[in-house]
Amino acid sequence: MNVRSEHALTFFSWLAAGITAAAVFILIAYLLVQGLPVMGPALFFGDTPWRAAVMGAEPVFDGIYPAVAGTFILIVCSSLIAIPLGICCGIYLAEYARGPLKNIFSFMVDLLSGMPSIVMGLFGFALILLMRRTLYAHANTSIMLSSACIALLILPYLIRMTQVALESLPESTRLLGPSLGYTRWQNIWHVLLPASSTAILSGIILSIGRAAEDTAVIMLTGVVANAGIPRSLSDKFEALPFSIFYLTAEHRDELELLRAFGSALVLLALTATIFFISYCIQRRLKRRWTMGE
Repeated sequence: MNVRSEHALTFFSWLAAGITAAAVFILIAYLLVQGLPVMGPALFFGDTPWRAAVMGAEPVFDGIYPAVAGTFILIVCSSLIAIPLGICCGIYLAEYARGPLKNIFSFMVDLLSGMPSIVMGLFGFALILLMRRTLYAHANTSIMLSSACIALLILPYLIRMTQVALESLPESTRLLGPSLGYTRWQNIWHVLLPASSTAILSGIILSIGRAAEDTAVIMLTGVVANAGIPRSLSDKFEALPFSIFYLTAEHRDELELLRAFGSALVLLALTATIFFISYCIQRRLKRRWTMGE
């Protein structure tokens, strides 16, 4: 590569980075300008006293508090389903699967990763119809069904990140366990997983972000307007992505549109908080592994 080509590559690299940073800055600034004026107790609780709303004594009909709670429950439930499955499948692909079986399983993971979210929502809805006709006549869409469908959507990210993290470990790390007399599983559990934990956690962070923002799936599997806070996993629920869509599409005045921007700002803050906590855990795990070495 000559000097001119190197300078051109450097210029376009800086240009791409600058455009990306500017786009993110403009987006966040616009959300702040539009959303901050309506940020307050009325956005979350409407006319309901906040103490009564938080304690569950009175329902909230004109605020996003039930949507915030529903989004949090959705993230937790889908993560509890997807994270163990994703990590275990990633371990299988990286450490156990060989030959044609590995190729077939990898193809299935790639196929699932390319599945449109609306198709996954349609699958969940069709599953409920099938259960009504065969197993349980009262089966209905719910937050549990939405969580399961969201878990299927984020599963490929977790599988691939775990697989790549394990396969990219140096040979010296892989031989550490056997040199100490560890079995294959002990080597995976005590050496390989801790060494790749920061990369795996990055996959978990990306998956949580996807779980928090998807709208198409939950529209067909359980989310409704004014459902309130779900009392059980079989209840319908509200969620921030759907609330933003509903307020934007059905707004009757400028105030309702501003409430949509406020809801978007709350969703951004919620995911940013989760990302920050995950980042702190990631730093701590990395420091712990480095000190262990």
